[in-house]
Amino acid sequence: MVHQQQSEDNASGAQRQSAPAEHSGKKPTEQLDHYLLKGPQGDVTHNDVWRVLRIQSEFVSGFGTLAGLGPAVAVFGSARTSPESKYYAWAQRVGQRLAEAGLITITGGGPGAMEAANRGASNAEGTSVGLGIELPFETGQNPWVNKSIDFRYFFVRKTMFVKYSQGFIVLPGGYGTLDELFEAMTLVQTQKITSFPIVLLGTDYWGGLVDWLRNTVAEERAISAADLELFQLTDDPDEAVDIVLRTMRRDGTDDGATWE
Repeated sequence: MVHQQQSEDNASGAQRQSAPAEHSGKKPTEQLDHYLLKGPQGDVTHNDVWRVLRIQSEFVSGFGTLAGLGPAVAVFGSARTSPESKYYAWAQRVGQRLAEAGLITITGGGPGAMEAANRGASNAEGTSVGLGIELPFETGQNPWVNKSIDFRYFFVRKTMFVKYSQGFIVLPGGYGTLDELFEAMTLVQTQKITSFPIVLLGTDYWGGLVDWLRNTVAEERAISAADLELFQLTDDPDEAVDIVLRTMRRDGTDDGATWE
């Protein structure tokens, strides 16, 4: 119990508004998410009540930092994407196009495809946002982020992505990317959010998943045929951005954008 409380106290410093280019990751036993999800625990009254306050403070900090951000699009993709990959070039083009259209680019702030999107936005003199997360292998915010905030809890961070984005563009990625993708599709399917375009960029990568959804999941009636229309698939970064822009223009969520 003493070790647990000390670990939580060590991790409960003030929310950072910026991060160094590199810093060492935290072991699972040093992460607040680890304690929140580990259970059941004996001293619920003491520890979980304090966790609620920490979670509340993280929401408040996120809302305060991102309030008034303006129209934005979240770009997701693997942290392992190489700078030599075509997907890196695609993500960079997406960030550039979003900035040229007057839109803000939001990523997880990490390396790979996230770095590429932030880089494209920053080079085009756009606002480039990174929403970081405390992980055992974290490397800090990439150097192309010009507005950043780090989170301890995944669910708080995911709320910020959905709340402050008008759409998602999703490049090839792993479990984290899939998590964000299906979270968004579930929220749109259940009408928790509306007018929210989701674009998958990379037909070779996403084609097998789309075929499985169509030929297995929909065939088993686990989803409806209409649910297959919740996203669009393309190999063209410009088309991906255009899809988002058309949806925002149609639904009146284009305040501040120039639509070049």
